[in-house]
Amino acid sequence: MGTAVAFGFPRLAFAREKGKSKPNILLMVAEDHGLQLSCYGDKHISTPNLDALANEGVKFEHAYVTQAGCSPSRASIFTGQYPHNNGQIGLATHGLRMYKEDTPNLTTYLKNAGYRTGRIGKIHVNPESAFLFDLKAFPKSNFNNRSIREFAGTAGEFFRASADPFLMWISFPDAHRPFHDRQEGIPTSIMGPHDVETLPMVGVSTQQTLRTTASYYNCMQRLDVAVGMVLQELADSGKAGNTLIMYLSDHGPDFPRAKKTIREGGSRVPMIMSWKGHLPEGTVESRLVSSLDILPTILEIVGTKPHQDNPDGRSLVPLFNKKSAQWREYLFTEFTLHWPETYYPGRAVRDGRFKLVHNLLPHRENPVYDIYLAKQMPKTFTTKELKHAPKHVQDAYKLFRQPPEFELYDLQNDPWEFRNLAEDTRYEGQLIRLKKRLAEWQEETNDPLRHKHILDKFTAENDATMTGGKYMRKKPNQWKYPKYFFEGNDT
Repeated sequence: MGTAVAFGFPRLAFAREKGKSKPNILLMVAEDHGLQLSCYGDKHISTPNLDALANEGVKFEHAYVTQAGCSPSRASIFTGQYPHNNGQIGLATHGLRMYKEDTPNLTTYLKNAGYRTGRIGKIHVNPESAFLFDLKAFPKSNFNNRSIREFAGTAGEFFRASADPFLMWISFPDAHRPFHDRQEGIPTSIMGPHDVETLPMVGVSTQQTLRTTASYYNCMQRLDVAVGMVLQELADSGKAGNTLIMYLSDHGPDFPRAKKTIREGGSRVPMIMSWKGHLPEGTVESRLVSSLDILPTILEIVGTKPHQDNPDGRSLVPLFNKKSAQWREYLFTEFTLHWPETYYPGRAVRDGRFKLVHNLLPHRENPVYDIYLAKQMPKTFTTKELKHAPKHVQDAYKLFRQPPEFELYDLQNDPWEFRNLAEDTRYEGQLIRLKKRLAEWQEETNDPLRHKHILDKFTAENDATMTGGKYMRKKPNQWKYPKYFFEGNDT
């Protein structure tokens, strides 16, 4: 990893000084996209609004969400906890939920600190009653009607009407499937297959792949316009100068070997923070950061302490204030399920170079392979077309379909995980070291699925949702895992 640029900004502590106002918080979360932004080096797209935000603040090069699925990722942002710790291990729309309604979260902390809270767009975490918002606008996903002008206008009204410090959560619908090349005349210029290349984690290039990829990029163009509209509303309200702005995606793009997996393409996301006069401008931070860190960062800046058992993340403030701040050596991600048909639990750890994946059910095929290559509409490519891909790509998809128990990757030389090194004796030391650290983390965070009897019990509960080859959707009160995940798991 590269060397981070560090600065001393003692004014970060100003919110706790007597007579000083607390900063507003604008937290923007987009759907389903990776590093396909020009400020992250993508040559196929121009994202001037997000580029400007990065130039005014800090761009994190190695930022990760906890799980490459909407609900688990968002629950982690709100609570600062891993999915296995807050209970939102899969999609809320399929009945999966947090263990407790009174789990401390960003809205409860900030309401207690005197903040006015607003949301535009979805939360997608159960139960929604756990989140205390004064304004609730456009609560649905809006995947077919991406009214970004209405989003921005509503945000502007909230900014102007908020006399007290505010928290505004905005969940943009792009770039979620179905991909819309243009809505409301945006973007003005449509990209086509000749304008793009296959996303790096996909590895297979066909005409359909390129058409789908171009449509995804068009969503990204519209997303950038949406961000620009919101930031303009913030500027027009006169409150931009005292607003901490955070931007990230909830997980990677909806393409093979990305969303719904434990791979880099699913877990690694863009993350940008800006606060004029208080955060270093035009800075690239290369250390490993997690979406878990958002909650503790906000709490430290506003001068509020978290509850003792919350959160799992760390405040990012030391990265800005200290020239040689000690930071995490290892970063962890997980995957349990998206909805029951995609159940394929795994845990992963990476350091500055190597990544280990532990697949908890290696005797089973990964059903997500078929979701993408047989059932995804529109398909990105077919299994027949895969046979014409380079051998290392074919090998990666064979492993995707039937993973071994452990996978090891050199992310420095293989950033999108095409060559598994777990059986290479030259890397035995790395394998042993990361296995040990991953097991320690599961103990430290009380991961229930580290116990075989609990893993078996949840596997049986999940598989029981399939009857005669058809999935029977559960309601939140029908899932039993919150009752047994932590019962007797010390055996």
